[in-house]
Order: sequence, then C-alpha cells, then structure tokens
Amino acid sequence: MSISIAHDHTPSALSKARKTFNSLIGQIGKRRKRPRDWETVTPVFQKQYVDEILPLDKTSAQLQARMVRRLDQAHDQLTQAERRKVALVIVDLAGDLIGGEDDEGQMKIIHDRYSPESYDSQVAAEVDGMKSMIETMFGVDLGDDEDLNSPEDLLQRAQVHLQQAQAQWESENVQRDTRRAKRKKSSRQQAAEARAQEQQAQVNLSLRGVYRKLASALHPDRETDPQERERKTCLMQRVNEAYQKNNLLQLLELQLELEHIDQHALNGLSEERLKHYNTILRGQVRELDQEILHVESAFRDAYGMDPFGPISPDTVLRDLASEIGEFQNNIRTLEQDLAAFEDVRNLKLWLKRCKLVRARPEFEFAPF
Repeated sequence: MSISIAHDHTPSALSKARKTFNSLIGQIGKRRKRPRDWETVTPVFQKQYVDEILPLDKTSAQLQARMVRRLDQAHDQLTQAERRKVALVIVDLAGDLIGGEDDEGQMKIIHDRYSPESYDSQVAAEVDGMKSMIETMFGVDLGDDEDLNSPEDLLQRAQVHLQQAQAQWESENVQRDTRRAKRKKSSRQQAAEARAQEQQAQVNLSLRGVYRKLASALHPDRETDPQERERKTCLMQRVNEAYQKNNLLQLLELQLELEHIDQHALNGLSEERLKHYNTILRGQVRELDQEILHVESAFRDAYGMDPFGPISPDTVLRDLASEIGEFQNNIRTLEQDLAAFEDVRNLKLWLKRCKLVRARPEFEFAPF
C-alpha cells in the first residue's frame, strides 16, 4: 500500500512536517527494496562465481606458474638488459602465486632467486609497517610476538585488541554515566531531561495508539467464523511483529489495507502527531541502513571484494560478467604467449617492446 500525504492536490503547500513525512516514507521504501534485491541476485551471482570465476582463476594461476617457469628457463639465454626486465616480470608473477592452491613452494624459490629481497623479508616488512600504523591509529599495543607471520595474523590480533579496547571503553562509559547520574543535576539539566522523556513518551504513545486500534479490530478471540478467525490471527501476527520492531510504516500500511484509515485521514494528521511519526520513521531509516550495511559487508567478505568500493545488487552481475570476460581474454593471451615463448627470439622481441615505468616494465602479455 502506498503511504503519502497530499494537501489540496498541491504538494508545494505541504508543511515542513508533512514534506518530511513523505520524504522519510520514500527513503524507507527504497531501503526496504535493497535487501530484497540482494536476496534475489545473490544465488545467481554465487552460481556464476562458482561455475565460472573459480575455474577461470585456477586456470589463470596455472598458466601464470607455467609462464614463471618458462621465463626462468629462458633467463640464461638473454642479454644483461633483457635479464633485468625478465627478472621484474618473474618477481611480480611469482609473488602473486606464492601460497596458492597449486603452489608447492616452487614459486617462492624462483621469486627469491630474482628478487633483491626475499619474499619472507618483504612480508615481514609489510607486517611491521601495518603493525606500526594500526598501533598509531588506534592507540593499541599489539606486542612483539614472533607469531605474526602474515598480514592476516596481524589483522586477527588487531581485531582482538580492538574488541578488548571497545569493551573496556564501554565499561568505563557505563561507570562514568553512573557517576554522573549520582551527581545533583542543575535545574536546566533536569528540565532538558524532562522534555526529552516527555517527547519520547509522546512518540511511544503515538505508535501505541496505531497498534491499539489495529489490535482492537483484529483480535481473533472475538471472531466466531473459523476462516475469519484464522485470517485475523495472521494479520494480528503481522501487527505484533511490526509493533515490536517500532515499524510505524508497516502499521500504517496495515491500517490502509484494512481500510481503517484513508487518504483523507492521512491528510488530516496533526502537526504534533506528524512530528512524533517522523521521529519513529527516522529510526526506521537508521535501522534499515544498518541492515543494508551488514548484508553488503557480508557479500564483500564472501567474494573478496574491496571493503570500501561501490557495490549494488543492480550492477554486481554486470561487473561479474566483465570480470569473466577479462579472465577469458587474459587466459587466451597467456596461452598464446606461452606457445610463442618456446622460441626465445619471440621472448626477446616482447621484452624489447616492454617499457620501463618507475623501474618496472609494463608486462601485459601481447599475443604474437
């Protein structure tokens, strides 16, 4: 059911509270749709991810490992300048493959053969840098244990420390609030608290008023007809659920559905009542935002996506199709280059075309 307030068919004449009410109803409608869209798109995304992305990722990793070994074998046949370029390619490719599903330690050996710094040293430096940054940003001491062997280990340790710090902060906050509550409050503070409590009481009464009207009309025990009693029982369950969640919009929708109110009644809501309704609706918007954040964070975690990048149920399948296409193109190129590099002359030609950028070559493989 559509909920909105009109005023003499001239929206420009609506009061601020009425405009706010309509705006909040619209915001809630959009936010309600978002989790439902995720429920629809997630199974489709998951199937494509499992059926297409994972096999392509595995094939790509296998081809890159073959390329690393091919370049390693050809290294001694190259000039000194060519060796410098191919070493950078090997280090970059092998570094990404270390610890992968099919890696048995060979990639680290090859990586360290061509890198001025071992892979383990690089990881240790990365962990140390992250550790210093986290300690500085959050004011925690992560300790000097030697079991922090990877960024993942460090992040797990940091999460534990941050949770402990959060618990301590909350405990101290409770104690501080308790001490403040025991202090004698000024007349101004007492008046402000009284106003806030009165306002909250009025908000609760407004919500309870809608609920009571519905409950009175739907109470199944008053119904003698079995079918009608069952219908009212189901409706009453919806009413109770909405009331428990402070879901004013759903209660108003139920009133419209049951014809307990009409557009004229909505248009005639008092300014004071609308202010109370708007307070409740703002809370619903915040709760829906938290629900959406939880759903989308879980989706990002499940598929290794950028935790801060934009994401939408309207675009994830299109983005996935684009990623599949890129995988397929890269795999074709790798296969062609592996075949071409059987002849070291083709490798030399490719290295000649590579451009050094910040002391690194652009090593996008191009088919011959």
